[in-house]
Amino acid sequence: MNEFFDPLEEEETWAIRPNKSQIKRDISALADLCEEITQLPPAQIERLGLPDAIFTAIIAATKMPNKGARKRQLKFINGLMRKVDVEPIQQELDKIKAKSAHATRELHQLEQWRARLLSDDKQALTQFLAQCPGADAQHIRQLIRNAKKEAISEKPPKSSRLLFRYLRELLDNQADKTEDY
Repeated sequence: MNEFFDPLEEEETWAIRPNKSQIKRDISALADLCEEITQLPPAQIERLGLPDAIFTAIIAATKMPNKGARKRQLKFINGLMRKVDVEPIQQELDKIKAKSAHATRELHQLEQWRARLLSDDKQALTQFLAQCPGADAQHIRQLIRNAKKEAISEKPPKSSRLLFRYLRELLDNQADKTEDY
């Protein structure tokens, strides 16, 4: 068996070519990520921790209209992003999106509370005070009364806005207290 094996003979190796379709999918996903980043406000873009060259290119792209120059700029950003590890950027972007969705949910909840309080639901104030025991019931009643008067006399909804702000402060304070524990 050893007579057929020649140790001096080189072993042939074949280069494994990367899958072109997978490369195209990766580039497309990176392009989608770049487009998503350019839709963010500058303060959130800063939180992503991008290198300076990519950050300035993205800020420039956010100011461009959605035409040819912007597409070229996005391709340029895509080329820069291929040289960087995008996983931490994607994770930070996911955190930003999760916070945004949570904030939207909270705003909808506040709008529902305000609508219930301004309606003729007698139990709404009692239920809200049970949820937020530190709330000033007299102040809430006064805001509700003023908001209803403004609605009847077709004035701007100043008291309704004040009620919304007060409810948001109460729920934010309650959320801060629960996080402290």
